[in-house]
Parts: sequence; structure tokens; C-alpha cells
Amino acid sequence: MKNKKEVPVFFSIDDSYAPFLSVALVSTIKNSDKNRNYKAIILYQQLSEENKQKLSKLATSNFKIEFIPILKGMESITDRKSNRLRCEYFTLTIYFRLFIAAMFPQYDKGIYIDSDIVLLGDIGELFDTDISDNFIGACYDHSIEGVEPFCKYIREAVGVDNKKYINSGVLLMNLKKLREVDFHTHFLSLLNEYHFDSVAPDQDYINAICNGNIYYLDDMWDTMPNTSRPENSDAKLIHYNLFSKPWCYDNIQYGEYFWQYAKDSGYSEYLKKHRENFTEKQIKEEKRCLENMVKRALEIINNDVTFKKVSEKGVKVRL
Repeated sequence: MKNKKEVPVFFSIDDSYAPFLSVALVSTIKNSDKNRNYKAIILYQQLSEENKQKLSKLATSNFKIEFIPILKGMESITDRKSNRLRCEYFTLTIYFRLFIAAMFPQYDKGIYIDSDIVLLGDIGELFDTDISDNFIGACYDHSIEGVEPFCKYIREAVGVDNKKYINSGVLLMNLKKLREVDFHTHFLSLLNEYHFDSVAPDQDYINAICNGNIYYLDDMWDTMPNTSRPENSDAKLIHYNLFSKPWCYDNIQYGEYFWQYAKDSGYSEYLKKHRENFTEKQIKEEKRCLENMVKRALEIINNDVTFKKVSEKGVKVRL
């Protein structure tokens, strides 16, 4: 008999990411089991009524959509270099996943997904995965493979084996366990005390804190475009991580799936124009950003305060 428990799926966005979330939702809903109940819980910083209405229209009889603003308790996370995504810009939305367990005591288990994804399979299958007593289930971050500066940064600054470093864009969360260990309070105490410089702020904190309590999911649940790896014919979730965005570039691996679901997103014209208007200047800027990330990774290793160095001094970083 099928599990009828509601499947909560969390996303975090602001207005700029509403069109991409819409594509993610269309794919998630279309591939869901019609005999189960789901709820997309959209945590947002700023989201216009127009975007809320457009996204709300995607809901179905068994797939609800709820919007929840989140700012309370995050006052200490401010725009500083150590808190910036891709070393370039600041957004609170990347930190929202760290507060889900505390904010939603009604759920013992839940899924967090970034909005730059498409689902090719039923997200309920991921929800049903038994991760035992681990804090989270996640996939290895294959985007760093072969990039030695990043691997060195993970080993020497985050203090984690780079082959066990996970991507935080897809998280199967043991919310009950995360509450038991008071995860969000521990995160805030580390942030406020040390403000660790990070290349991937939320992701590095999650890896440093949860290492040793992670269930490693099959790569099919976080398949990223990567031309150095064979295409994954078993992929159930495509994650257009970092700069591999089909709404910016042509010929992105797995990009055809994005455009397939974009047709029903309500933002198809916007997305087409976004791709058409992505300029050579923006392409050069993204290349510069990637080079800056590599440079920052190597600089952070030499900082006096890193996750690894603080941990070696006896400070409790890993829960």
C-alpha cells in the first residue's frame, strides 16, 4: 500500500527567480504520483503579488502551493564578502534551507530543492528514501571534480574530504533529527562568532556541520550538466548548477528538458527573451566570476579562521 503522507517540498526564492521556479514546479507537478498529496512551500524574501498569482495557478488537486515570507531570526546574516553567493552577490534566500527544521515543527521529514532544476521523476520517490538517523540525504558535488583549487579548499578550509563533499541544492532533510540537535542555533552561533569566509556559504556550513551524518543519495537525484561525465540516462532530477543555465547559454547538457517544461510555466516568453538578450558582456562577467571563485578559494585556505582550523583548536563545528 502506498504511503499517503503529504510530501513537503521546500523552495526559496525572490522575484528574480520566480520564472525559473515556475519551470521547476511544472516539472515537479507533472511527474508526481496523482495518488499522493504534495505541498510546495515557497520561502521568499521579496515576491510580488503578480508572481505569487502566476505560481499559484500551477497548483492541482493533489499538489498545493503555499507562500511563506522569511526574515525573522536572520538579522545577523548581512551583506558581507563571506556571505556572498559565488563570491559576487548577496541573497538571504540561500540560507533559508538552514531554518526549515525550526520553522516547520509539523514535519519530521522534508525535501529542499534549489529552483534551477527540473524533475524527470516523482519527487515522492526521493521522499520515501530511508536515510536512517542521518541529518540529511544529499548527492556528491561532482561539479568540483577535476578543479583542484576547489578540492584543496574543501579539504584544507572546510575540513571535509572533497570526495564526501555534498551539493546543497537537493536535500532530503531529517527535520526531526535536525531539531533534536538544534541545527539552526548551532549554525547561527558559528556564523556570529567566526563569519567563516566561504566560496559556497550555505553549502560549506552544511558540509562542515553535517559531515559524518550524511546519507549519500544516488546521483540521479542531483544530476548536473558536466561534459566531462557521460550523460546520466537514469537522471530523475536535473540541477543546472552554477553557470550551466539553459536560459543563459545554448547547448547546455540536459537543457532540452528545461525548455520542454518552460512551455507551460507561464513565463515562456520571458525566458526566451532572457536567453536572446544574454550578452557577450554578461558571458565575460560570468567567466570573470568563476576565475574569482578559484582565486578566493585559494586565498581562504590561508586565512587564520577556517572551519578546519577552528575545529582543530577544539571548537565544536561538526554536530
